[in-house]
Amino acid sequence: MSLQRSPANAIDWALFHDHGQGHLHAHWQDLTAEQRLDFERQLVSIHPPLLRQLFEKDNSANTTQASIEPPELLSLTAQPDDSLLLRYKQIGEQALRQGEVAVLMVAGGQGTRLGHHGPKGTFPIGPISGCSLFQLHAERLLALTRQFDRAIPLLIMTSTENDQATRSFWRAEDYFGLSPQHVHFFVQGMMPAVDAVTGQVLLSGPGQIGLSPNGHGGVLQALADHGLLGVLSKQGIRHLFYFQVDNPLVAIADPAFVGAHIDRRSEMSVKVVEKVDPHERIGLVVQRGGRCAVIEYTELTKEMAAERTEQGKLRWRAGNTAIHCFDLAFLQKLAGGTTMLPFHRAHKIMPFWSLEKMALISPAQPNAYKFEMFIFDALPMAQRTLVMECERADEFEPLKNAEGEYSPATVRAALSERWARWLRKLGIAVPTDAQGCCVVPIEISPLFATDPNELARCWPADQKAVTGPVWLKREDQRLEF
Repeated sequence: MSLQRSPANAIDWALFHDHGQGHLHAHWQDLTAEQRLDFERQLVSIHPPLLRQLFEKDNSANTTQASIEPPELLSLTAQPDDSLLLRYKQIGEQALRQGEVAVLMVAGGQGTRLGHHGPKGTFPIGPISGCSLFQLHAERLLALTRQFDRAIPLLIMTSTENDQATRSFWRAEDYFGLSPQHVHFFVQGMMPAVDAVTGQVLLSGPGQIGLSPNGHGGVLQALADHGLLGVLSKQGIRHLFYFQVDNPLVAIADPAFVGAHIDRRSEMSVKVVEKVDPHERIGLVVQRGGRCAVIEYTELTKEMAAERTEQGKLRWRAGNTAIHCFDLAFLQKLAGGTTMLPFHRAHKIMPFWSLEKMALISPAQPNAYKFEMFIFDALPMAQRTLVMECERADEFEPLKNAEGEYSPATVRAALSERWARWLRKLGIAVPTDAQGCCVVPIEISPLFATDPNELARCWPADQKAVTGPVWLKREDQRLEF
């Protein structure tokens, strides 16, 4: 089919001019016919009134939070006996055994902040093996697949920036033993970035709109656009476990969490960890207007952040881990409805193509607003929610920074310490420092053991202490379904 028409006829330039984007029309005149066709394809997806609304929206934190209350927490570790934990675990295991659970991993980020070239999921994090984040997660899922003799679909949300590299990495690693037919990659959506002063859409080059990922909240539309919600429904999936690739401690498809989610008939569930430092920069789960919600730590006054209960704990302590369980019908309702997740404005550095200098400019300071949606904004849209508290040391140590907190050093130490606790539960002596922390690297593949009970069945009875690095792995063949 030949494209003989003038592409400019497809663009409502008056709409662009009326909402401060007339510079894009002026740029049109400088492009070749071929460049204009590509530029048109990008422009028709832009909604100038929405961009203007987002640019002008006041994003300042609301520090008057009289309407919020701490959420109702389910803490299985605080129960007087293990009967409730056992019950929830059995419900979750049954759902996994019947093939009603799928797993979604958000992995659209690059390792730039870590000094790593490539997708963040390819970062080597194993304390001894140096295995990637992707491998740790895949082995956990493979262990569950073998335990329940049932394929568990894995959905991986990438970005346009890392999609091809991510797919290539998984192919090169032979999907870490998972069956490729049950691993689904899909790309999240993008949003134009705008100049932080003028609100004008930035260009990344001649005829190229400056785009950035639309945030992990874009997963809803991306799932629908790629037809994956329908695919899961046809496969009998009823529940979707959600997590982010940068947290290697996550207990993927934790049966107790899944079981509690099912038993409570929750539409959206979230795991939280106890915030112990008032100054910790972590989002907080609260109750607002009778619905569950997540607020930024900046939305609390200093006095509120420091409030404590009679037991000495912070009143506002339910730290968001970005670990969720969704009812699939709830996701289908959101994706098919008219209610969108709100966009949040982020002030960031973004290189841009200067029309005056006809060159790419790399600013030293934040110059752009990027617009992102967050998945936790779906919480207030759910009629029934569950907030489940978990142990931070066991399940939450995300990889964020090159140094300091949430860095490779702290993450590897957290992994080693968690596995050291498993050994101590078996009565195995582990070298520690004055604070009782493990001082030798320890690594236990999920293919060897997924918890202390399974480790007890595999650990040599005559081995009562470790004096050096411990690396336990098991090489098994792929399972096909």
